[in-house]
Amino acid sequence: MYIQVPNIVPLDNILPDEPLLMMGAGPVPIPAKVASANSIVINHLGNTMAQIIEQVKAMAKYVFQTESQHILGVAGPGSAAMEMAVVNLVQPGDKVLSISNGFFSSRLADMAKRADADVHVYQVPNGEYADVSAVRALLEQHQPKVLTIVQGETSNTVYNRSLPEICQLAKAHNCLVIVDAVCTLSTMPLEMDKWNIDAVITGGQKGLSSIPGVSLVAFSDLAWQVISERQDTLRHWCLDAKLADQFWYKKSYHYTAPVSGILALHEALRLVCNETLPKRFERHLICSLALQASIEAMGLSLYVPQQARLNSVVGINVPAELNAMELLNFMSATYKVEISGSFGPNIVRIGQMGEQSRAHNLFRTVHAFGSSMKALGVNVDLPNGVAVLESQLQQLSKQIRG
Repeated sequence: MYIQVPNIVPLDNILPDEPLLMMGAGPVPIPAKVASANSIVINHLGNTMAQIIEQVKAMAKYVFQTESQHILGVAGPGSAAMEMAVVNLVQPGDKVLSISNGFFSSRLADMAKRADADVHVYQVPNGEYADVSAVRALLEQHQPKVLTIVQGETSNTVYNRSLPEICQLAKAHNCLVIVDAVCTLSTMPLEMDKWNIDAVITGGQKGLSSIPGVSLVAFSDLAWQVISERQDTLRHWCLDAKLADQFWYKKSYHYTAPVSGILALHEALRLVCNETLPKRFERHLICSLALQASIEAMGLSLYVPQQARLNSVVGINVPAELNAMELLNFMSATYKVEISGSFGPNIVRIGQMGEQSRAHNLFRTVHAFGSSMKALGVNVDLPNGVAVLESQLQQLSKQIRG
């Protein structure tokens, strides 16, 4: 006898009657061409897919700023790309220095521990970026094989400003560097080869404005040598980089690739390349700085001091009299705009990644944010916030673009 059929309603009865504007820490809005590509299914092997893969790798080299011949796609979120980097470069007993600014950088440390590494965590004080002198001392003391670090800590909106210097230090100590660039790749400069980074990971759903669930990882030649020379059998099958290389570089079978997701990623990368990185970086910087000025003009404060502040995700202090979740729910239900809560601090977060960094999205978000605050009893100066947003978009465009 079969079990009873559950009472399931169609998605139309669950989803809102109009699309939500996704302005949180990810996923972000996706362009129409990316959405269209994600609706296509083709054979995951054969000449058509091989041509698409070659173009994805070529465009990824530009976005990562690398000549690496070891760029792999991952059928999973950015965390799966994290894990691919960690488990392929870290062997049991290896010493790992993990620079922790918050939730996601701590996840890298956890992954290294699960790989049976000897992990030392450098816990960076809240609201600060990793100190170069502290990293130098820890490298000299522990002599790690691998260092893990995030460029931008999404959870508390901290930017590790000294990343290039830390990578150079690690290189001088023969230490491999794994960088999480999930929320920063294509939103701000990252130069894999010039900075001597050995593994860069990113997800599709943030700066690239693609769909969640398909990610990329790029390994340096040195990192690939370490991977190639391993004699043990990796405990992870799907995340085995040598097996993944069979599909991405040898046109052979590993597992059924997420075809639609790869097509979406192709279109997202193509749009990045067409825009060019310098223009994309300018757009993100102008929009984020204008948003930050607008929030402060309303009478609110930002969570992280300017020197350590991440522009890709902006943290805003929530007034003590307001419940953050109530604010998020009100914005979503009333204005169809969604921003993010926090992983502990009393903040909300507004994303500035990919398609989020457009003037029309900023005006709609600032209006929804300020109006919701006022409706919930917080005295903010919304007209001033909107006026400053408009003036800053104009002034910053002139200053940054000349």
